[in-house]
Amino acid sequence: MSGEAHMCDSSRTKEQSMGGRSRASWYERFVQPCLVELLGSALFIFIGCLSVIENAPGTGVLQPALAHGLALGIVIATLGNISGGHFNPAVSLGTMLIGGLNVVLLIPYWISQLCGGLIGAALAKAVSLEERFWNASGAAFVTVQEHGQVARALGAEVILTTLLVLAVCMGAINEKTRGPLAPFAIGFSVTVDILAGGAVSGACMNPARAFGPAVVAGHWGFHWIYWLGPLLAGLLVGLLIRLFIGDGKTRLIVKGR
Repeated sequence: MSGEAHMCDSSRTKEQSMGGRSRASWYERFVQPCLVELLGSALFIFIGCLSVIENAPGTGVLQPALAHGLALGIVIATLGNISGGHFNPAVSLGTMLIGGLNVVLLIPYWISQLCGGLIGAALAKAVSLEERFWNASGAAFVTVQEHGQVARALGAEVILTTLLVLAVCMGAINEKTRGPLAPFAIGFSVTVDILAGGAVSGACMNPARAFGPAVVAGHWGFHWIYWLGPLLAGLLVGLLIRLFIGDGKTRLIVKGR
């Protein structure tokens, strides 16, 4: 009887251990990444909004460019191993298309990123002077003032976001080109994009970055540009990597031997 009891106890302990690993695996695969995307998006967008709202006179786009780029690089370096460090619906779309993200997680990632954008923008409002916050429309993008600028702004958002998503997908996911410096390359790509295209479209490159401030400030002028442009870029980069420049495991055509 004692032997049977010992076997039963061992079996029960093994089942409990397996059940614990199963629960941890479920949490780490689906819940934890979404929480990290929410946290990282909130921190990144808080810093980004604050850099625009409290932009020092005479710095132009340099201050926001450096703040966005450095903040994104730091957040990716510290949290990226848990969720992939997207913090951007366009990046999640491109990553999913090349097999770097489970399709089941795409919508939860988007929801987490948008909620993070809301939290980040609300925190930026809370720590800013009310007058300066509203003067900057809560750091929502307001550079597109006339219908004649829409095509230029949309084109700029597509091209600028293409560079960003390409840096993520090729620097952090594609086996042939990924490396340990990917977080900093991604951050630098954001800095370069803002310096180059900030005057044309605001260089948002991120629907969550536009959505949170738009909700908090109530500013929705030409808001669709900052969804359509980045998402088109994510789709474009995903197809480009899948069809032409991805490694042998990712590329769908001309795989070779």
